[in-house]
Amino acid sequence: MLNETYIQVQRIRAIGLTVTNCDSSLDFYKEALGFQLVSDITVEGQDYSDLQDVAGAKIRIITLRLGDELIELMEYLNIQGKPIPSDSQSNDLWFQHLAIVVSDMDRAYAHLRSFSIQPISVAPQTMPPDNEASAGVRAFKFKDPDGHDLELIWFPPDKGKDKWHQNSHRLFLGIDHSAIAVSNTEQSLHFYCDLLGMQIDSRSLNWQSTQTRLDNLPGAKVRITALRTVQDGMGIELLDYILPGKGRPIPSDWKSYDIAKVQIELVVNEIEQAVEILRQNGVEFVSSRIVQFTDSASLYRKGCLVKDPDGHAILLIAES
Repeated sequence: MLNETYIQVQRIRAIGLTVTNCDSSLDFYKEALGFQLVSDITVEGQDYSDLQDVAGAKIRIITLRLGDELIELMEYLNIQGKPIPSDSQSNDLWFQHLAIVVSDMDRAYAHLRSFSIQPISVAPQTMPPDNEASAGVRAFKFKDPDGHDLELIWFPPDKGKDKWHQNSHRLFLGIDHSAIAVSNTEQSLHFYCDLLGMQIDSRSLNWQSTQTRLDNLPGAKVRITALRTVQDGMGIELLDYILPGKGRPIPSDWKSYDIAKVQIELVVNEIEQAVEILRQNGVEFVSSRIVQFTDSASLYRKGCLVKDPDGHAILLIAES
């Protein structure tokens, strides 16, 4: 078998969100959260169909930047996807949020409340002192107009990356991580660390009334494992709910054009080697092949879409 440690995720390039309407989502992310437009393209053809396993795919992709981090809003122009279930909860295995760092939680929360959001948290919550890994961190969870899960997060001086504490006049600073619900931490660590070469950054156990109010999930108790890449930057958090237990699995018939679809774009050092190792380890593939892009509009040179053990979409990409 090939040496699994040969694969290394260099960094997270972007987080892709499938949206109902790019224009309305663009307005929300710019006005409510301070994102800036980078590009607005429409792609189609066999390469994109093979990448996403969607016949005749025609996709409008808007790239937005917040600080150093990117997201992509992806609207399938010729296919109407299923909406996100309205009764979604944080322990459902399709749960995935973006943690948006703010310089002032009270001001950010007041600003956000003037927009069309669906709160998850009762109000901004402060992690208690007995939680060593996240004591003093303030957070507020909510949904965007499509129902995608988002979080505002503020770090006290002794927590978070140095860049979140640099003097800035901006209210919304960037994206710290994307958090995903998982059914089994060790199973996910095998995929992200043993196979893809990511590293564990921290572990914590969040519970008591603060977590209940944050998640709007009675009796919430969650094991959190934070992962980082070689180049650091945006990370991934694994959310393993001990209480009230695991929620619903990601339905096997959900496709890339369904609105719940969120993809994490991982830049890998050797995509052909990565794909072979993942195949040998029984990872589920969405793409029928490694797609090589030659058109000038392409956002990266090669790509291959796979699923992690719980069905979260992971796009492996090569940039050069």
